[in-house]
Amino acid sequence: MGRLIRGLAAEGNLRVLAADTTDITEEARRRHGLSATATAALGRAMTGGLLLAFLLSKTPRERVGLRFDGDGPLGGLIVDAGPDGSVRAYAKNPQAEIPLRADGKLNVGGLVGKGQLRVNRALSNGEIYDSSTELVSGEIAEDLAHYLWQSEQVPSAVLLGVRVYGDGSVQVAGGVIIQVMPEAPQAVIDALEANLSSVGGITPLLAEHGMERTVELLLQGLDYQRTDLTALGFKENSIPLQFQCTCSQQKALEALVFFDRSEREDMIAKDGGAEAVCHWCNERYWITPSEIRSLAEPSTGKEVRCPDCGRLWYFQTAEGLEVHHDGESCTCGRAVRLSEAPQA
Repeated sequence: MGRLIRGLAAEGNLRVLAADTTDITEEARRRHGLSATATAALGRAMTGGLLLAFLLSKTPRERVGLRFDGDGPLGGLIVDAGPDGSVRAYAKNPQAEIPLRADGKLNVGGLVGKGQLRVNRALSNGEIYDSSTELVSGEIAEDLAHYLWQSEQVPSAVLLGVRVYGDGSVQVAGGVIIQVMPEAPQAVIDALEANLSSVGGITPLLAEHGMERTVELLLQGLDYQRTDLTALGFKENSIPLQFQCTCSQQKALEALVFFDRSEREDMIAKDGGAEAVCHWCNERYWITPSEIRSLAEPSTGKEVRCPDCGRLWYFQTAEGLEVHHDGESCTCGRAVRLSEAPQA
């Protein structure tokens, strides 16, 4: 399980969020069979998604979705995260790999490529806020910092890192966002920039010192004050984070309502049932013939599909069973907004 801490520095002129996502990144690697560089890319993206969820959300019910649409071999990254500490994510081509950079580091930018970062925020009142920016480097951290400045007008330093062992498993993963408040003196900004320049990359700091000490080093001389989270009920003085999907056996069964009766009978005849695989977490569900035949024939009632990929978001069966898409983001990354989707 991961952890998140927060705090202030420079008399409240700097807001700080930091996350240890080592266990989360390792679980994603294991679930999706990620290559080493794909592990680094998805780990950075999940960490960034969690940090943005805590930075931008006002209530625990909100969600932040990230979609990195690059032209590199990875094919794209999709992340869904919330201020409840949950995150789920996947890469379109999880086993894609390319050679190391000239400096010997994993070439995340090359694997992601050039393209667009799309961000959707599902607000607690049901509204969806969508925005997009160009990918600056494909290295994830720079792209998120650019998004925060261009779309949210939030000047921030974003540092994300993942280090893997020779066998591909995750040694350390995490990140820090330092938000510069509007009235911050130039002297504070200069001091922060000097600190960031002197420490270099965040990954060696996390590996050697851990999350708490890394934050202290980044904010050395800026009077960093960690927020006491025990007062909010977090006994370990940190907010727990975890890789968590909302898929289930029942949802896998309900997904078969998208096929007509003849197609479902064909599944039974050819395979003895049906297997459903969740894009988000790669969990596999086996649906038995009796379960398949328990589904009613779809009516000609309300049907809503994704305008981008055509995936069915909502359907009502003859018996009134309402099947909703899983979560606030479609599997293609688009925000689920039923009122604006084409209906059939």
